[in-house]
This record gives sequence, structure tokens and C-alpha cells, in this order.
Amino acid sequence: MKNQNVQLANNDPFLRDLRLFCTVARRSSFVAGANEMGLSPAHVSKRIAMLEETLGVKLFNRTTRRVNITSDGEAAFLWARKILEDVEGMLEAVSGSRGEPRGVLRICASLRLGRDHVAPILTQLRQRHPTLEIWLELLDRRVDLIGENFDIDIRVGEAHEPHLIGHKIAENARILCAAPAYLERHGRPKSLAELGQHDCLLFRDRDQSFGVWRLEGPSGEESVKVTGPMASNHSDIVRRWAVEGYGIIMASIWDLAASIRAGELVRVLPAYRQPADVWAVTAARTSGSERVRVCIAFLKQQLIEGPHALVTRLDE
Repeated sequence: MKNQNVQLANNDPFLRDLRLFCTVARRSSFVAGANEMGLSPAHVSKRIAMLEETLGVKLFNRTTRRVNITSDGEAAFLWARKILEDVEGMLEAVSGSRGEPRGVLRICASLRLGRDHVAPILTQLRQRHPTLEIWLELLDRRVDLIGENFDIDIRVGEAHEPHLIGHKIAENARILCAAPAYLERHGRPKSLAELGQHDCLLFRDRDQSFGVWRLEGPSGEESVKVTGPMASNHSDIVRRWAVEGYGIIMASIWDLAASIRAGELVRVLPAYRQPADVWAVTAARTSGSERVRVCIAFLKQQLIEGPHALVTRLDE
């Protein structure tokens, strides 16, 4: 039964075409959909045309630059997603072993966290569970978990959306740092308010208000409006600017620990920190999935104590 189920999931042409259709619909592009699925745009276009012929409806309006889903396509998209979720749920239910999850895991994470920590851990997960298929997308922005069809979002900060469920992975905090050369030129700020007179390097994080830093200190939570001559949506760039002495940075301990140990950065206002725990966020409809459960448990274990664990304390 298990082998038959795997064959159904991987080789049934209609199910494959439904996956292609859902991917193109999410991406609004045959090219982007083909790239995600590892196929040629010509092949994807051909399979979508065959699916349209099978269903007897037009799924997309095609232009030279993009494809727009039709009203019939929107209805088909809702059914296709439900069919694929039901098939994957059936395979999990009848696989006969909770210890062998199977199916596709769609995961997103911020760029540096995903590249340096989540990606190598997922490699280990795939080696342990070869029946899993893993798609990891790295995005330094907040995602629409359901609309973009992700199973898990590894994010800094808990979920506030009512339709999402948060699973705490690791404790973490953001701290303030600057290069010794910057502090020699500009001096150390003695209070949070003095940050307003300093060059602060701004990074538009996925859950941070741009230009306003909120931190917890001896008197509770305080906020300060900060400005600076340089800003980016890429965390690696902002950290490099800080090391080069261009200003003060606020970032996660795990992101700055190596630079602090190397003497490239030193803490500023060490009594202040911003809570920024790492969470795995799922939609309610997928939170009970075996493959999601196994992935979250493995990520939690490895991010806390594995070879790619996050450094969340500076005395570690």
C-alpha cells in the first residue's frame, strides 16, 4: 500500500498538472512557475493547456508579460489546492508509520537565518526522512503564509495573525552594536534618546517598524526614532556597514555574535534589548500534518543544540 501511495502522489499526471497549475496561479507567470518546479516554461504551458482541455475551461488569460487567472481558474484553484491537500493527508494517514513523514514541505525564512541555519538543518532532515520533498524560499519580508502556499514560516517574532499558529523555536533578542572606530569618532550614547543624534544603520526587518526602535530597558519598554545616512533591506549589507564603522546597528544576537567575538563590533547601551524569539508559524489547516510536526520538532532541536544552532547568549 505504501509504495502504491507514493506512486500515486508522484506519477499521476492529473495530480502533477494540478500542482503545476497551482504554482503558476501563485506566481502569475509560466516562467516563474517553471523555475520553481524545475521544468521548462514550454512544458508547463503545454501541460496547463492540456489541463484546460480536460476541464473544458480557460484557466488563464495570457499576455506577453504575465498570466492572469480567470474566474473559472480561481474556482479551479480552490478545488485544486483542496484536492492536493486531501491527497497528501491521505498518504500520511495510511502510510502506517508516524515516524516516516512524506510529501512536499514548503518553507520560508529570512535570508541570513535561512541560508546559514535553516538550510543546512533541512539537509539533515531530508537525509533522515528521504520521502520528504523540501522547497525553501528566502525572503526578507513578511509573507502571506496561506496565499503564497507555504507550510512553515521561520520568523523572528511571534504570529499576531488570528488564523496562524506559532510554535516557539528558540529564545533570542536584538541588541545594539557599533564598531570601535565609529565610537571613537562619535562617542558612546549614554541613553536611548541619544540614539537620535547618532548615525543608525536601518534595516527593514520583517516585523520591525522602519525608523523606530523599541527596546526594553531598566524602565520598561522605550522607543526612539532613529535616522542614518545608509539603509538596506538586506541584513548582510547593514551588518557589513556596521563593521566598517558607518553607524549603530540593532540586530539579533545570533547575527552579531561572531563579529562581537572578533572585536569588530562592541555592544552599545547593554542594558537595552528587544525580544525577538524565533518562531515556526503555520496555518491552522496544516499544523496537524505529520511532516510539518516532524520538521518543526527537528528545527527546534537543531537550532537550540545542533551544529547549526543559533547563538542567543553572548557568554556561550
